[in-house]
Amino acid sequence: MEKVKANITGMHCASCVSRIEKELGKQDGVHEVSVNLATEEARLTIDSAKTNITKLSGSIEPMGYKLHEMKHAGGHVMADGTVMTGDMPAGHDHAAYSAQETAMLKRKVTIALPMVVIATIVMAWDIFSKFALIPEMPTVVARVTGILLPLLAAYALFFTGTAYLKGLWRFLRTGIADMDTLVGMGTMAAFLYSLALTLFPGTLQPYLKTTATYFDVTIIVIGLITLGKYLEARAKEKTGDAIKRLLGLQVKTATIIRDGKELTVSIEQVIKGDSIVVKPGMKIPVDGVIEEGSSSLDESLLTGEPIPVEKKAGDPVSAGTMNTTGAFTMKATGVGGETLLAHIIELVGDAQGSKAPIQRLADKISSIFVPAVLVIAVVSFIIWFALGETALGISSFVTVLVIACPCALGLATPTAIMVGVGRGAMQGILIKNAEVLERMHTVTTLVIDKTGTLTKGKPEVTSFRAIGVLTEGDALAVFASLEKNSEHPLAEAIVSYANTKAVSFKKITDFKNLPGNGVQGMIDNVLYSVGGPSLLTSKNLALPSLKNGVAGATLIALMTDKEILAVATISDQIKPEAKEAVAKLHRMGIHIVMATGDHE
Repeated sequence: MEKVKANITGMHCASCVSRIEKELGKQDGVHEVSVNLATEEARLTIDSAKTNITKLSGSIEPMGYKLHEMKHAGGHVMADGTVMTGDMPAGHDHAAYSAQETAMLKRKVTIALPMVVIATIVMAWDIFSKFALIPEMPTVVARVTGILLPLLAAYALFFTGTAYLKGLWRFLRTGIADMDTLVGMGTMAAFLYSLALTLFPGTLQPYLKTTATYFDVTIIVIGLITLGKYLEARAKEKTGDAIKRLLGLQVKTATIIRDGKELTVSIEQVIKGDSIVVKPGMKIPVDGVIEEGSSSLDESLLTGEPIPVEKKAGDPVSAGTMNTTGAFTMKATGVGGETLLAHIIELVGDAQGSKAPIQRLADKISSIFVPAVLVIAVVSFIIWFALGETALGISSFVTVLVIACPCALGLATPTAIMVGVGRGAMQGILIKNAEVLERMHTVTTLVIDKTGTLTKGKPEVTSFRAIGVLTEGDALAVFASLEKNSEHPLAEAIVSYANTKAVSFKKITDFKNLPGNGVQGMIDNVLYSVGGPSLLTSKNLALPSLKNGVAGATLIALMTDKEILAVATISDQIKPEAKEAVAKLHRMGIHIVMATGDHE
């Protein structure tokens, strides 16, 4: 069995979902199928010996739909030489297709809305004048609108509303109805009825009320539903922002060593075993292991911890994390779709495309909703026609078809899931699938991280103490002047603290980065160094009196080769709102457990 994903074009509403699932599920070799309206995607489990996406697409093409396979290639070179990364549509750019659809809807809406305004004004004038709330429409204006409204209605129906007419044609040809069928049938009935009354008033006057036309209904219904479709299309595009942001974390190029030379190549050309050079300020391109050198890495992308992690030869590194200080050479162990970042992106995508149990219920209802609406609309017309109220029958027929469209029923749940999962990913919360999201209300215990959840996620100076010959102000000035030249994230905390104390920065000469240890430089002919415990150890300096009371904080010292001059402790501070958030969860009866990778 093989699991495959495919984009679907031609879907219009929730009833399309059940129709496609039912038809694909009948095909030989298909064991499981799930269609998501919001993502316009099908997930199938198939026997590749019996069927494939091309065959399956052929089974639903007569219904107006088409499948486009997405091949997961994980950054490998395909047999034809094409480089594929992640999930990419084979022979079909679904993102470009969606963008074209949105642009087309925008053009239609731009033209349709002014027509809707005109039709609404005419309709309102007619209604209010009948109740003597405003004067009747002047004869000249009435004649102009009598000519204008049929023309606008024709344009709305045959140009703006082409999708709805296609839905009506599909129904007549195949017997398959969807939301577009309902709109197309309703607006076409209103237009043809009104056109007949306009062209043959004398002939029809004995049988019908020839003054009651529905050109304005055709214009307003098509205009507003097209506006709704445009807003829906924009919403779908925005729900993909989480994936786009995660994809933006992936590096586009890498510097590799081949035949003794450094070459900059696209990330797709990196293969397992390549030696890659990573310089300060660069993102790690792929998963790997450090071969030579050392540095501090900002791994907050993966762990949430803002304090950089010291890395040396033999330590693993992950794609997307940031190298802050030293340069090193690493060996690639995971490329393309094999990286941890790629797995995270795939997890978010799978979650966005998954179905919650409640969505299956919505899909089931939608599958019988459209036929039921058609029956009710026809019955309404027949009853009023039998009672001699043909105009009211037409009005009821159109109203039932248009108002009862099940688009919101089928689209609300998958869109909510996409937005929820996407928003969670942007906030650093990965949701496994839609079922998990639905079951969250049954949670009794919540296990939470510390950094960025309970805390601000940004290192700050919590204490500063001068313990040598320098005053606190002078020590801070020297400390901050050195750190101002450093690229280390902790240096930014020191500089920010110094700015709040309005210190004057000093001129530095012979500045050097000490990879894995800190920085040093000359100020007023004195060599100063700033670093953590590893630098203190290398200079045989210790702080026995300060080791207590700094648990949970990072300690950095200013020193010469002979003595320690000042010590700063840096930690991630608790968010002001964290206490109330935890208290509120307790009031909800939820037990809170903190699981952190920080100090004991």
